[in-house]
Amino acid sequence: ASSFARMFVQVCLYFYCKCLWRCLKFVVRKLTGQCELQRICYNTKPGAARTMKIEASLKGSKSKRLQTSVSVHPDAIERTIDDIMELKRINPDINPQLGVSLQACLLQIVGYRNLIAEVEKLRREPYDSENPQHEEMLLKLWKCLKPNSPLKARISKQWCEIGFQGDDPKTDFRGMGLLGLYNLVYFAEWDTEIAQQVLSDSLQPKYSNAWQYLDFNYYYFSPLSQFSKAEWEKKKFDKAIGYSFAIVGINITDLAYNLLVSGALKTHFYNVAPEAPTLTQFQQTFCYLMHEFHKFWVEEDPLDIMEFNRVREKFHKRILKQLQNPEMALCPHFAASESLINM
Repeated sequence: ASSFARMFVQVCLYFYCKCLWRCLKFVVRKLTGQCELQRICYNTKPGAARTMKIEASLKGSKSKRLQTSVSVHPDAIERTIDDIMELKRINPDINPQLGVSLQACLLQIVGYRNLIAEVEKLRREPYDSENPQHEEMLLKLWKCLKPNSPLKARISKQWCEIGFQGDDPKTDFRGMGLLGLYNLVYFAEWDTEIAQQVLSDSLQPKYSNAWQYLDFNYYYFSPLSQFSKAEWEKKKFDKAIGYSFAIVGINITDLAYNLLVSGALKTHFYNVAPEAPTLTQFQQTFCYLMHEFHKFWVEEDPLDIMEFNRVREKFHKRILKQLQNPEMALCPHFAASESLINM
């Protein structure tokens, strides 16, 4: 009985709030002479804050035409804007900027949905070793990461050198399909120097670069200067931070995919993409996440690879928290992402 009463109160509260909200919107429109869409566009600066408010307003409208406007084909956006202006009784000649602002927001909203579909299609497509294009991409990954070490055979233990689990990488793409390969190749091809450095770091013990520094600053590098070179060579292997580069790349692809599908990346894309976000921008986001995860892994100082899930989950929560800020744009650290700065 108590649960029924609680449910009844919740239902009544829901309808009360819904009716009250509509009444408030009606009163505000009468007082300001502007509909909710106008107030959002005129009072909120361009970016995620504006686009997300427009998206929520359209989805929460009692009009079916407005509700479905967030899922129209990109080619139908201009016509949809005209329908919205007509439905809201807004004179486009008096409010020319409103149509431009709404169009920019709808391009982002519709583009985000289409990006999810494009990414999902790649994720669902399995790697096919009989497909020449798939094989070409895989070999490109090797050449970009190991330009000075020719691959001796297509099936080879050499693949373990870039972080695959066995002698044939195709089995490692099962979780993320072609999406994992696309992201790794993009990272290796367009941010080659950084990708090679991350790969090198992932293969090295924690203090691999410290000894190089110690060679030039032996008497000034404390507390490492207390060890002889032989002692340090032994000590530096006591605790490694290595991980499998390719496998982690596929795992971070999964993280980026979930951020996209859950809508968490709307904040980022609505702030950096002036119109519809693209697959290239998603891949740039993957590059950023790879770079940030690598730094985070080092900062977390894990005992071994068995701590990967803990570190990944903590990293995931940190990115989610950052994306809760409506002004957040994941800062590019890569040459391939420099275009984001100017958008």
